[in-house]
Amino acid sequence: MRSLILGAVTALMAVGAALAGPVTLKANPVDSDGRVTLGDLFDGAGSASDVMVGTRAGPSIVFEAGQLQSLARQSGLDWANPSGLRRVVVRNAAAAPSAVAPVPRSAAAEGAPPVVAARPQPARAALAERVITRNDMVEVAYEVGGVRLTITGRAEGNAAVGQRLAVRNLQSGRTIDAVAIGPGLALAGPAGQEARATQQLAAR
Repeated sequence: MRSLILGAVTALMAVGAALAGPVTLKANPVDSDGRVTLGDLFDGAGSASDVMVGTRAGPSIVFEAGQLQSLARQSGLDWANPSGLRRVVVRNAAAAPSAVAPVPRSAAAEGAPPVVAARPQPARAALAERVITRNDMVEVAYEVGGVRLTITGRAEGNAAVGQRLAVRNLQSGRTIDAVAIGPGLALAGPAGQEARATQQLAAR
């Protein structure tokens, strides 16, 4: 009898795994109320769309890719992570910038946050409209020669769009010189310098 029960349980588990529906990670996951659900993350989540997997307290929340695969699998979804992502960032839909610059196909990755074009603003508006506050979690993108890298760190000060900002990498402890381009977003390297120069030119 015991062997029959164990066999039935094993068969049910196998059937559940076989019925797991394949899903695709959204290109720019966002949520609107701080409750991050599988529907916010994946296309094709179906009846599991309302399953909550995290709570966003700041401008963004970062998930480990392996963690998301496990949470999706528990709800009958199968995300293969074909691009081999390590982390997935979900942002506040209300603060997510709408102007997005195209990313070279060779550098694009499923779920990778897009590079946001800095919007020229008058000098007074830039001073008043702070987009990053000290201790905010900030995602910094670095692009050079078609290669794009991103890290998430903590803001060392306040900044408006186009202003320089020091961001501390929580893993290495090093400080990165970046330029704010939106809520919780910054650019480093040549792209950051270009964004700052564009903002300064517009303010003249």
